Amino acid sequence: MTGPIPSIISDYLASVPGDRGDALRAVFTTVHEAMPPGYELGDYRGAPSWTVPLSTYPVTYNKLPLDYVALIAQKNYNSLYLMGLYSVPADAAEFKCAWLATGRRLNMGKSCLRFKTLADVDLDLIAGTITTMPVERFIDTYERAKQLK
Repeated sequence: MTGPIPSIISDYLASVPGDRGDALRAVFTTVHEAMPPGYELGDYRGAPSWTVPLSTYPVTYNKLPLDYVALIAQKNYNSLYLMGLYSVPADAAEFKCAWLATGRRLNMGKSCLRFKTLADVDLDLIAGTITTMPVERFIDTYERAKQLK
């Protein structure tokens, strides 16, 4: 995905100082360039978020676009939310194994990958993970999860 970045997101990315900001901006660029077609870059309280637009899939539980990836600067670290991994346990397990094989420490919740510096992240692995979930697959995954509830 390429194209103009909304100023609210550019301002948000620029507002994070030091190594944490450098890492946030590098991860943003990686995710943005790897994003499959059909996702839309927007902002969640100023932070970048890639979603399935309502024009593509309007029947969400909360009437908001489906979030695929979000990138948020927390007080002491950054968080990359990979909702595609949360939705597919096999993909999450594969991601975690690949991450640990890099020798980096994995600081991750169900979908939230936490990092402080660029040395904490594997940009190639993140890019590869982003590309594995085209919009159609993410919608199918969402619909299957809805049926389980």
